[in-house]
Amino acid sequence: MFEKVATLGGMWGGKSDHPLANPREMRKILSELPKDNAFKAQDEITGWLESLAGIDDFPVGRLYDVAQALEEAAYPHLKRLSREYFQAARLSRSEEKRLWSINYGFWRLLSAAYARCLGGAVDKPGTGELPSSVVPALSVRLIAALGAVLKWEQFHYGPMRAELWRSLGQALLAAEAADAAEKPVPLIGKAGMTSPVIEYQKVMVFQAASLGSLLPLEIEIAERLIAHFLGGFVFTRSALIDSVYWSDLQLAQPPLRLARMPACATPTQRFIKPAGAHQEMLALLDVLERGGDVPAELDLGGQYQPKLVARVLNHLTSYLAPVPPQRKHDRHRVMHRMSVLHGLVNAFVVFSGEFGGRPAGLPIESWVVENVSRGGFGAVLGDVPGEWLRVGALIAMQPEGGDNWLIGVVRRYHRESENEARIGIEALSRQANAQEVHVRSASSYGAAATTPVLLLLDGNEAGQLRVILPYGSFSPRESLEYVRDGRRFVLDPVLLLEQTADYELARYRQGAIGTV
Repeated sequence: MFEKVATLGGMWGGKSDHPLANPREMRKILSELPKDNAFKAQDEITGWLESLAGIDDFPVGRLYDVAQALEEAAYPHLKRLSREYFQAARLSRSEEKRLWSINYGFWRLLSAAYARCLGGAVDKPGTGELPSSVVPALSVRLIAALGAVLKWEQFHYGPMRAELWRSLGQALLAAEAADAAEKPVPLIGKAGMTSPVIEYQKVMVFQAASLGSLLPLEIEIAERLIAHFLGGFVFTRSALIDSVYWSDLQLAQPPLRLARMPACATPTQRFIKPAGAHQEMLALLDVLERGGDVPAELDLGGQYQPKLVARVLNHLTSYLAPVPPQRKHDRHRVMHRMSVLHGLVNAFVVFSGEFGGRPAGLPIESWVVENVSRGGFGAVLGDVPGEWLRVGALIAMQPEGGDNWLIGVVRRYHRESENEARIGIEALSRQANAQEVHVRSASSYGAAATTPVLLLLDGNEAGQLRVILPYGSFSPRESLEYVRDGRRFVLDPVLLLEQTADYELARYRQGAIGTV
């Protein structure tokens, strides 16, 4: 549909020739959208939006009606496709990209259409195409659409377009000029009323929350938590002593931490302080960490485990605090290469030592490390791996010229461009041992099925080991057993520390139980 419709733009020279210019034709087009195929229906809707992008003389008033109708028609399909995107943790790269592209493409085209409409309402009020009375609703729809663009860019960890922030600022400035920035209006998919200033503030806090270390589903939950607690933040036009972030509506620049005051004060600057929102988030976090349930009035778009919501709240209460987090360890700038292997299977091979220090045939990549701290590394990638690179990915690392391997996890991921990314890596251990373990309750060691794991030998509490296991292997009721250097050891479960779609990190209490 995309390609088919996109070729028709040049054929519709007159304003009445495009099918969507005729209300009857548009109703027919919408009524014929597939009812049982969300992807196909959304592909057609996005295609129609794309066909409008190249028609400069399409009446702005009609464009606004069409854009609203297409957004409302798209809403149930986008909701279903987004749910598939979040719930399918093991999507192939092609499936993930397909779902991401149809969502992201729609919001980019829709925001561009609304921006054209706002330009017509503000710059050409005398044409009669769009009265100034539509500015509140139009501004809300535009800011919300741009916020959706930003969110889907965040799902891919960038690249983030700074120009998007100028568009957001212009939308709010237009609403303010019309004395409509705080006027309540409805928005599809949202309960209650909203306003241009509320939608801008929501996007501003979303950006300030530094979500590059969260998974897409966690980013979605974070956005909804921000919306829930938004009323507790304080937004001002001038800097207060406890302001934490600021933005300028005229600049192509995302909100920045207020490490120092802007060079000069301007009427277009906006400032945030967490105020009561931080205390409210901490209170909910305390409830969840004590074993409480997610409150029924908290709309997260789905039912999620309290542990997952608590993990997101932990992040938000840290980055949206009155004093944002400081680095735990000093960074030291370096510039050297590091060999990288991804996944537990590859890490198990190199830490087993059975095939030498650099086993042949493994998919070893070369990354450039640009800074080092006691907690990990910062690396820059000139060629972004397609399938596996994501927040939470397990990697084995070997510094250039060294013979020791380290084990780490990708904690932050930001794409500077389509082909370049910056990665933050937490070093889990500088000493690890590959072992095959079995559940201790098995009657015979020789007959029991074994599981390959990595024992992390440093950075542990006394008498304990952290263990990396395949996904779904940890049980709080099952002890594990393994043999090393002729001795038998038992691992009694203590706590599951982390779980991803590929592996689990758990803490065990270790003890020796004899020899073999």
